Amino acid sequence: MTVLIDPPIWPAHNTVWCHLVSDTSLDELHAFARAAGLPLRAFDHDHYDVPERNYVTLVSRGAVAVTGKELHRRLQASGLRVTQRQKRGL
Repeated sequence: MTVLIDPPIWPAHNTVWCHLVSDTSLDELHAFARAAGLPLRAFDHDHYDVPERNYVTLVSRGAVAVTGKELHRRLQASGLRVTQRQKRGL
């Protein structure tokens, strides 16, 4: 079981955001997010968008801090990655 989080560097809505993913299953990801109090509306096909204010708490709850590149690589390798094309239903 590994839930990963990248650094909060993505600007939007007057803050910066990070991504929370699982390299095992979406069930694991949803369970972790639910236990941490993240709303389901933060889920975007294969990851949760998380504001910077939640980063330290998620790491303290067991999310493994990795680079954005490492997060993407491990999400791809897991087979859970949803591409933009898939999101559009093409």
